[in-house]
Amino acid sequence: MAHTDCAYCMIGENDELVGAFGIPVCDLPASRLILFKEQSHPGRCIVASKRHVDDISDLTEEESTAFMADVRHVAAALHKAFSPDKINFGAYGDTMHHLHFHLVPKYASDSFEFGDVFAMNPGRVTLTDGEYAELAKKIVDAL
Repeated sequence: MAHTDCAYCMIGENDELVGAFGIPVCDLPASRLILFKEQSHPGRCIVASKRHVDDISDLTEEESTAFMADVRHVAAALHKAFSPDKINFGAYGDTMHHLHFHLVPKYASDSFEFGDVFAMNPGRVTLTDGEYAELAKKIVDAL
């Protein structure tokens, strides 16, 4: 059941909610891929469960396996597309109660946060619509 106040549930019906922080890219078997607008770490994105659950433990074993396969698939695509030194994975939800992982490529050449936890929204880098489209295409092509 879609939750009308949940940005991830409303993708395709009310993109203004997710548009505050991200751009829907594509659907995967168990999740949706969203490009994070703040791009201090090139390629940063979100993998959000298609099912509205608060925690991964709320999924069945099969659903959990499928969701984590999507996370792994996107991580592999990010490695292929951007060659980061490391990808950080963040699974939060204190205020947005919908299972989602942040995948944050980290680059040793960028002193900003390398070797430390990433900031949720540092506000350093935003792009043009065309640049977002190029990033999204690069990720999709690597999937």
